[in-house]
Amino acid sequence: MRDDEDYSDGGSSPVLAFLLGAATGAVLALLYAPRSGQETRELLSEKLRETAERGREAREQLLSRGRELLDEAGGYVERQKAAVEERKERFAAAVEAGRQAYREEKAKEKV
Repeated sequence: MRDDEDYSDGGSSPVLAFLLGAATGAVLALLYAPRSGQETRELLSEKLRETAERGREAREQLLSRGRELLDEAGGYVERQKAAVEERKERFAAAVEAGRQAYREEKAKEKV
């Protein structure tokens, strides 16, 4: 995979793959365990609920972190806009000062 490739689902594929792998492993372990059918179904149901809950928690953590990063990025962009605007104003003032100095020198030459 190239470094610049993005995941189509917002980058959560590694987390999703891990959760699916964990769930698959749990199911296979339960199916091969020496228990009665009822016990296996109950245990399987419990494990699936636990896995679903972990998935929801992971999703919430990812969304929360995503919001934090978005807020940080927004703040960074605003700070950079302000810095660019300040530099633009300073540059314009320097250009105007240069023009004024040029005009003054030209005026001295005419006298």
